[in-house]
Amino acid sequence: MSIAVREPVPADADAIADVHVATWREAYAHPLPEAYFSADYVARRHRMWAHVLGEARADMTARVADDAGEIVGLAWAGPVDVLPSADAAPPRVRALYALYVLADRYGTGVGQALLDAALDGEPAMLWVAKENPRATAFSRRNGFRFDGVEQTDPQAPSITGARMVR
Repeated sequence: MSIAVREPVPADADAIADVHVATWREAYAHPLPEAYFSADYVARRHRMWAHVLGEARADMTARVADDAGEIVGLAWAGPVDVLPSADAAPPRVRALYALYVLADRYGTGVGQALLDAALDGEPAMLWVAKENPRATAFSRRNGFRFDGVEQTDPQAPSITGARMVR
């Protein structure tokens, strides 16, 4: 397996959106009903990634793991001030918005390579689903710790997000 971590281009948007949807299905099939992954949900992910890659910002970092032309993972980081928050002073200025790897690539180092490329060792914050022990353990191995702040997304109320910082 020869995986390259690279900066995505706008033409990658659909493939990234498909991986984003697939990884959520793999990770959250238990707490989320199949209806959650509606055609509208998939279309929103496609629009989101087309926007992210089409309106690139210097303060955001997107990376993909590419295995011979197939995108198998993604990472996206940027300023914390674009996230909805009630915090008057967020604990960090950068956030990891997304880090997803297809399940058949777990344990191969793809997630670590993506995290390193997206954050470059910087202090950051992220939100992890409490219902995802694999993601929590990965984040802990990378120096992130829970700070006690939790939230639920109205679109996915069965998942509790817990904030981690390093």
